[in-house]
Amino acid sequence: MNYRMIVRTLSITLRIVAVLMLPALIIALCCDENSCSAAFAVTIALMLILSLSTDIFKPRKSTFYAREGFVITALTWIVVSLLGTLPFYLSGSIKSYVDCLFETISGFTTTGASILSDVESLPYSILYWRSFTHWLGGMGVLVFLLAVSTFAGSKGDSMFIMRAESSGPQVSKLVPRTMQTARILYMIYAGMTALQAIALLISGMPVFDAVTLSFATAGTGGFSIKNDSIMSYTAAQQWILTVFMILFGVNFGMYYLIIMRSFKRVAKDEELRLYLLIYFIAVALITVIVLPSMEGTAGDSLRHAFFQVASVFSSTGYATLNYELWPQVCHILLMMLMIIGACAGSTGGGVKCSRFILLLRSLRVEIDRLLHPNMVRPVKMDGKAVPEDTVRLLHAYFVIYCIVAVLATLLLSLEGFSFETTVSSTITCLNNVGPGFGGVGPVENFGKFSNFGKLLLCFVMLAGRLQFFPLLILLSPRTWTKAPKQKIN
Repeated sequence: MNYRMIVRTLSITLRIVAVLMLPALIIALCCDENSCSAAFAVTIALMLILSLSTDIFKPRKSTFYAREGFVITALTWIVVSLLGTLPFYLSGSIKSYVDCLFETISGFTTTGASILSDVESLPYSILYWRSFTHWLGGMGVLVFLLAVSTFAGSKGDSMFIMRAESSGPQVSKLVPRTMQTARILYMIYAGMTALQAIALLISGMPVFDAVTLSFATAGTGGFSIKNDSIMSYTAAQQWILTVFMILFGVNFGMYYLIIMRSFKRVAKDEELRLYLLIYFIAVALITVIVLPSMEGTAGDSLRHAFFQVASVFSSTGYATLNYELWPQVCHILLMMLMIIGACAGSTGGGVKCSRFILLLRSLRVEIDRLLHPNMVRPVKMDGKAVPEDTVRLLHAYFVIYCIVAVLATLLLSLEGFSFETTVSSTITCLNNVGPGFGGVGPVENFGKFSNFGKLLLCFVMLAGRLQFFPLLILLSPRTWTKAPKQKIN
């Protein structure tokens, strides 16, 4: 285990996060938010001190292996979450440290679940930092590090970090060098964020609202700066948010292909086609179901259906109305969309469309093998054979997903809330969506849970965002025993 390389990576990450916290400090100073100014200054200073104090542990070699990559990923998310909590706590904006931790982890994992009942009472600098955690966590803290730093080892070492932080079953480079791939991804990500902010500004939205909502939409997180989420914004602004929620749920590799004018590859992408197909079918079904009971015009019903399906399917978690009032069949449809999730390689949560495609195709292959034992047929996606180890990890992922969902629901049931509240709390946090149903619906919050329940959901949010394996490897005793090192290519 290359402990020095792990420490060095954490050190560089803390410096980057400290720099990224400076705009929040500037906002606090400009708005005369004295307690927030002190909180951000202390947090930045602490991060820099911790970072600089570890410089004495310079790695003897810069390469790392499978274990180091997973441990680096898990530890980075934990450490950044713990320190990112401090501005909320030190400023007194949120009194309980557990509540601060819940809000921060919900931000970085782009879940958007909140313990706050009065968001509008928060200082501007805290609101900015709260939304920015979505943007930083959306593409990945370590992917950002790869994009702005040359810390990683040689050859394929840094690719392992992208795999560990990936939001899908497979990760491929857009260009030969991993760090260049990370830079391209973040350039597309930042460009789309800026484009959304400009569109919202043109629609008449205030600058602060446009920036913070763009951060939250880009990370498909869902933190709003208003108590009613998106309900008080205009219809045009809601349509802009709908379009960008869908766009940020698409694999960012597709945008690179569009830039490179590889339109045929985009059109043939099976995951993208399934993603759009499910979206429009869900919109059509919900529109037909809710239209008779909805107040307002048919256009309003259609707008709310487009928005809420986009919000849930992309795991953003905004709301333009209380969809708890919709018929129960709509609740089931929305719950299914939460689990399916957006595309791999996007900032969206959920299991991902590509995993369901591979699962169904691997099931069909296994049935064929039972009928024809000597048959050799690989699982294919986009016309290419999927490696056996990817299919094996896919099956392991679904087993772990089910185990975590069942155990978390069982433990959360000790809180004594309704079945709908308990189950939807687990599902929405595990899939990084945000609001659920019952006591955690779009007009409710998670503040009602005990500290035990909040800490449990913090773990569930982290596990869902990291796709389980980094946390499991970090907690496994075998990770810390000596073993033959196999470098990842």
